[in-house]
Amino acid sequence: MLGYIFILLGVLAFLVSSIGLVRMPDVYTRMHIGTKATTIGTTLVVIGAIILEPTWAWKLILLAIFILLTNPLSSSVIARATHRDGLVLDSDELKEAQK
Repeated sequence: MLGYIFILLGVLAFLVSSIGLVRMPDVYTRMHIGTKATTIGTTLVVIGAIILEPTWAWKLILLAIFILLTNPLSSSVIARATHRDGLVLDSDELKEAQK
């Protein structure tokens, strides 16, 4: 039962992420909610799967580590590319820091 609870919590994190992607005002905040919630959601689903099927634990732990390392990195690369493309906000702290 505990494994199913973790999986349900992960699915709820994905739901919050999808709602946030629609409601957030700009690309940077959408990227933030998309990265944070999916990282947490995937980690919770993986924990639930480990509880339900302990024989897959090592593979699932490697999967979780890979996601925890690559998801924030990809978000950072997308944010940098978006900024270099010229999409700026009203308060652009990154541009001010480069001066």
